Amino acid sequence: MTKGYWIASVTVTDAKRYKGYQNHAPAAFAKYNATFLARGGDAETLEGEAFERHVIIEFETKDHALACYNSPEYQMARSHRNAACKANIVIVEGLPLIDGQS
Repeated sequence: MTKGYWIASVTVTDAKRYKGYQNHAPAAFAKYNATFLARGGDAETLEGEAFERHVIIEFETKDHALACYNSPEYQMARSHRNAACKANIVIVEGLPLIDGQS
């Protein structure tokens, strides 16, 4: 079974409103056993549009990542995020495991 990854690039435009997203999103990520691999930190944009922060979240499968995004918990969080940031979010399937490697 291959993992699923949620890759988000975000620039916050309204920090006060974005707090609502930050208060609600953890419930969705916990429900789907998400593992954060990168959250903010030092990044350099070499091509394309520059964003303030980048997030990579690992899920058991791509279907789990999509279920998290479409969940009522995340959609509630997203409603707080809509006018508070500029975001690019992609969900991608990882590579298949080879000989039991993860």
